Amino acid sequence: MLFNMLVLPLVLVVAVWYLAIYLKWKKKVFDIMEKIPGQKWYPFIGTFRDYVTASRADVIYKFIENTKKYAPFYRSWNGNIPEIHVMKPDHIQVLLRNSTHNPKGPFYEYLLPWLGEGVLLSEGAKWFLQRKLLTPTFHFKILEGFTEIFGEKAKRLNSILAAKADGSYFNILPYVHVSTLETIMETSMGVPLRKITDKPLDYIQNVHEITEIAMWRYWQPWISDYIFRFLPVGRRHKNLLDELHAFSKKVVDYRKEHEKNNTLLKPKDIGEKKKRLAFIDLVLDAAENKNLLSDSDLQGLADTFVFAGFETTANTIGWILFMLGNHPQVQEKALQEVRSVLKGKEAPTTITELNELRYVDYVVKETLRLYPVVPFVTRTTTEDVEIDGYQIPAGAQAIVHIYGVHRDPDHYVDPEKFIPERFLPENAKARHPYSYIPFSAGPRNCLGMRFALLELRTIVASIVNKYKITSLHNPEEVKIFAHLIVRSQVGINVKLEKRETGC
Repeated sequence: MLFNMLVLPLVLVVAVWYLAIYLKWKKKVFDIMEKIPGQKWYPFIGTFRDYVTASRADVIYKFIENTKKYAPFYRSWNGNIPEIHVMKPDHIQVLLRNSTHNPKGPFYEYLLPWLGEGVLLSEGAKWFLQRKLLTPTFHFKILEGFTEIFGEKAKRLNSILAAKADGSYFNILPYVHVSTLETIMETSMGVPLRKITDKPLDYIQNVHEITEIAMWRYWQPWISDYIFRFLPVGRRHKNLLDELHAFSKKVVDYRKEHEKNNTLLKPKDIGEKKKRLAFIDLVLDAAENKNLLSDSDLQGLADTFVFAGFETTANTIGWILFMLGNHPQVQEKALQEVRSVLKGKEAPTTITELNELRYVDYVVKETLRLYPVVPFVTRTTTEDVEIDGYQIPAGAQAIVHIYGVHRDPDHYVDPEKFIPERFLPENAKARHPYSYIPFSAGPRNCLGMRFALLELRTIVASIVNKYKITSLHNPEEVKIFAHLIVRSQVGINVKLEKRETGC
């Protein structure tokens, strides 16, 4: 009797409350989104039914198949979270140019435990402050000071690759990853990599694994945070966080130890006659009052700068070498330009030389068109927005298909072909500004774009100058992974042959 009097009314109230929430969501979100073409929605899993049984290697291709079916504008559901997919420049422009839709989207929440609320993931006033502090550190004059480091690391990479230039094929990515990790450590943190770890490949593998887990979680929206903690993958995630944070803490501790005497990069460490300012020095100077950046902020900055600076660049270098190894005529044209500009030097070391490598720049840009740093970026709509005649409610996740817009035949003739001449000024000037966005666009575009392009030109030019590159696979044979960045499923396997003349 007491049960009926107390518990049943409570159950009824809770049921009515949930029903009211559901009906409100259905009217203001579900019914509006269902007017947009897309796959059938199912409770809990949304439109992810096709991906539940798909293998890790096939997920991206199932996704591409569905995209082709509903392109160029469609909706999907990540559980009960509505998603819109855009891949036309006009639609992308509506979302990315508007500072209103700045939040990155739910996917990036899976990276928060690792990277924290740094400039990559923060929102609102905190993001604005960090962006304001960081933007001056990427000034052209400051980047110019890093060209010697780029050249040093390129020559060091070439010397390491000499042992592999024996006519056999090998995966070049691990070597490039270590090189770009060394570069970003010295330019961003002002710390030689060897002072932090003697096993850089372990750190690199940890980064790959934790980003892989983030992608796995995105494709399993029905697994809650609470359940995830108790799964084997959740326990592995915790171990990875501990190891990655130990790495960045060691970086911060090293800086604090050496900051007092202003000798973060000593001549004996890097073979230089003077100390070089790192990004972190410039950030601290810009902050004026160092209380604006706590030790936790510095550690998050270290995690973000190092990850964003080495992983994306290394992967892109791999794709550039892959494309050059498949297009010997393009490689020969790049070689002739490099030899003409460097005049006997092994690698470019000045901003003037890098600016003269125009064809190499076109090769870099065309590779980024076909294999952009990230295949998609996401934003959360913070207010209702209209796209293609459809109303999109606030709170929807907008998925911008960079991989798709770069292959839009309306903007690129023979979009699957590798044609660096697309980026000659006369060919690029009339192109829609949002048809080529390898570093995203708008207020949250990539701060490190110019840094990355300079480093890419340096390393690619030095390798082309020293070695003839041949790829084991062609583009049709190499499948990609659905990952945070566009990765090959089989690595980047090339053959290097030392050139008879030149360096």
